[in-house]
Amino acid sequence: MNKIKLLGELSNLHGASGHEIDVVEFIKNSMTDFNCKRDSINNLYIKKNDMIDGPTVALDCHSDEVGFIVENINSNGTINFLPLGGWHITNIPAHSVVIKNFKGEYIKGVVASKPPHFMTAEEKQKLPKLDELVIDIGTSSYDETVNLYGIEVGNPITPDVIFSYDSKIDVVRGKAFDNRLGCAIVMEIMREIKNINLNVNPIGVISSQEEVGLRGAQVAANTIKPDFAIIFEGSPADDTFKDAFSSKGAIGKGVQLRVIDAGMISNPRVQEFVKNIARNNNIPFQVIARSGGSTNGGKYHIADKSIPTVVIGIPTRYIHTHYTYASVKDYKNAILLGRKLLEALTEDIINKF
Repeated sequence: MNKIKLLGELSNLHGASGHEIDVVEFIKNSMTDFNCKRDSINNLYIKKNDMIDGPTVALDCHSDEVGFIVENINSNGTINFLPLGGWHITNIPAHSVVIKNFKGEYIKGVVASKPPHFMTAEEKQKLPKLDELVIDIGTSSYDETVNLYGIEVGNPITPDVIFSYDSKIDVVRGKAFDNRLGCAIVMEIMREIKNINLNVNPIGVISSQEEVGLRGAQVAANTIKPDFAIIFEGSPADDTFKDAFSSKGAIGKGVQLRVIDAGMISNPRVQEFVKNIARNNNIPFQVIARSGGSTNGGKYHIADKSIPTVVIGIPTRYIHTHYTYASVKDYKNAILLGRKLLEALTEDIINKF
């Protein structure tokens, strides 16, 4: 499958935290040449059919996207909602969303708030609160919303965005690049190494509920107990609000190697190993240090007796909003780096970390 087409199909799927099943089923149905198994938290494990006696390497990404969940249906038909993942209030109002009811039907709505015509001068000067926002699907009563459209408390809600590709600049735009980019990368790597003899056993881990606390990764680390973990993540790009000297997350300028964030300080021996693999294969990379944020690496590196872990990020503009941008060149280089790491890893190398 064309790499851009695959990313587009993944981006267009809806999978808020805890409701990743559409994404999981798509990946499972696309990877029929592999042994795929889903667990009860919606993690999907992708294994080669010819496993060897050697170290296990987790290729981890998360399938969920930031979204919302129905909290209440009001008498006028509007819907109150709660966040799933880290949203900032300014990125929520006046956007189109999709609600999936428990029948599997998708209903479009708009995040509405009080129009400026009805606001006081004081209200116009302050940010809205989440509990002041509602989703309007066009109905006018509780009965219409519930009985005509089957909306219930607990229905997941995701941004309503269609993927696109700009060939002039080799850039893609869509929703949920955090972290459908990672999903596409893991799928592509597993396909590329399917018939390659390696010294390690790669297992693709499509983990769930990352946006609400890295929960799927914790289960996955305890389930497969890998000897090494590679985390693929759509990471925040900073090139639109920092200058060229301070930016370390520019799209199109290389994958991101994360040395620190709120959940993990990267092992410098692992970092140097990965950098050398990148240099030897002419793969551009950027090294970033973040005071906040976290990835599934935060769970893997402290699991069991500690697992050597590297986080490979694909710079992505405006994550945790409806619309995100990423470079196809970075996406393809992340696939290449992941494959080269698998080709280079051995039990002796892993034991030295």
